[in-house]
Amino acid sequence: MPMSPRQPTPEQQQVLDRILAQRERLRARRDAMRQARAAAAPQGRVNPGDPLIARLVSFARLHPLAVAAVLGVAALAGPGRVVRWAGVVLPAILRMRRG
Repeated sequence: MPMSPRQPTPEQQQVLDRILAQRERLRARRDAMRQARAAAAPQGRVNPGDPLIARLVSFARLHPLAVAAVLGVAALAGPGRVVRWAGVVLPAILRMRRG
């Protein structure tokens, strides 16, 4: 003889209603985040008007192997050599940006 499903008590129904409302909020939030990410996704290029950090993140997403290679070379070279080269290259880059 199959058992019929039990009806939840009013307290249990309140909990079930809260769970359902929370699931709907989370689903809506997840959809909104997905939509925002799709709108902010780079279309295959780095926007030069963005802040430096945003440009670096866009470049890293577009070229993960190049970033991994540069980080690997920097790790092999060691921190002292990286700092020394940064002291040589950074002023040159800043001069090129100004003029």
